[in-house]
Amino acid sequence: MIAVNIGKTFLNAYNEKYKSNYDAKGFFVEKYFPLFFDEEKYMQWITNSPFVQGIKKGIPPSATERKQKLSVLIEKVANSAADASIAIGFPSLDMTATTSGQLTNLELPLNEKDVYLSWIGSGLGVGIQGGLSILFDTPLLLLDIFDGWGIYRDYLNRTSQLRGNQINTWNGQWIAHRYDPRLYDQQDPTAQFTGISSTKDGGLEISTQSWTAIMLGICRTFPDSQLTGYVYNLGQTNTTIGFIPFRLPQIKRPIDLYEKYFGTSQKAEAEQLFGTAFGFTKACQMGSIGIHAMEPKGLRDFIEKGKTPVYNEQDEERKLNFHTYQIWLLAMLNNEQLWESAQQFATSLNQYALSSEKGKKDKSNQVKAVLSSISQKQFLDNLTIIVEDNTIQTNYEEMARLIHMMPKDNVPYFLTLIRFHFAIISK
Repeated sequence: MIAVNIGKTFLNAYNEKYKSNYDAKGFFVEKYFPLFFDEEKYMQWITNSPFVQGIKKGIPPSATERKQKLSVLIEKVANSAADASIAIGFPSLDMTATTSGQLTNLELPLNEKDVYLSWIGSGLGVGIQGGLSILFDTPLLLLDIFDGWGIYRDYLNRTSQLRGNQINTWNGQWIAHRYDPRLYDQQDPTAQFTGISSTKDGGLEISTQSWTAIMLGICRTFPDSQLTGYVYNLGQTNTTIGFIPFRLPQIKRPIDLYEKYFGTSQKAEAEQLFGTAFGFTKACQMGSIGIHAMEPKGLRDFIEKGKTPVYNEQDEERKLNFHTYQIWLLAMLNNEQLWESAQQFATSLNQYALSSEKGKKDKSNQVKAVLSSISQKQFLDNLTIIVEDNTIQTNYEEMARLIHMMPKDNVPYFLTLIRFHFAIISK
């Protein structure tokens, strides 16, 4: 039923932008149906709807049959109770069906307009990896998604191998492309579009885009906003994750920091590494999507187990991972002054380790103990041993004070950042 509200938001924005006066049924019949269903390849497949009933595999309906199916839908909308076959996102009226959730004995104030709005709203879902889609109630974003509908239709009409019924997947690819200034050219919108891939049977399909690529694109256009998205899946069974806040400034923060500290030469590659530590569904379980969800894959052991990483200047892939780890840690700390503090302390530790008498590793082992610390107490206990043994003036006391005053949640991230700096400096 959320699709009804999304459809309403879009239609109001559309009428305002194009100085039109469409009602929901008028827009559906004159704009939506011709694009989505009045061609041999559909853009959308709605199970049990009149548009798919009676279709045999490999035999698309003729133009006459398609018009008849539209007439059947219009008649059902006018005379039947709204269910999943004619109103998108609504439950099945069959109590035993796998899509029969959200049933109620309340008389909801639904009308024909709402049913058509549900179709319009459903076509604006943004598909992401994992089979989920997101509905955003943001007029400008919805209008930009709409701009991609005609392009997808053109792809389907002129590319015989491209399979249809992927409108939500297309929307995700389109928004990621549309909002990437490195790829999008207003004069030739699809010049550098790379969202089509081969299938095992030799055909083509729209590949599913990652949520990070989509959200980073949205961040570029709405950098200071927080958007709320409705996360769901409609299929053989319906899945509802619910309303999730997307904290765009937080999502964008590690990308801005990466560019500031490491430039733009590998920025595109770095963007693909953020947000890979766990799936989108698990990220939603945090209650909102922000900096935590941007964690890169492979970092958790360094945080929780105190492992010291190995740095290799010649290994470009490892170097890129290294940089993304450092930047995410800094973004989590939300204090750029800690970057320099970590560097200075790592330098002091390295100098202390190198001051061991020839053949002895006592000081190196003391440094390893400090670096392997994963808690405030561990760190301070291990650092005390070095302070008592060290005769050189250092920043140890300052560092001890900083760790002692730091919020406990931040300590593991800061200690990990020190380890990464030490790995580079000790090389």
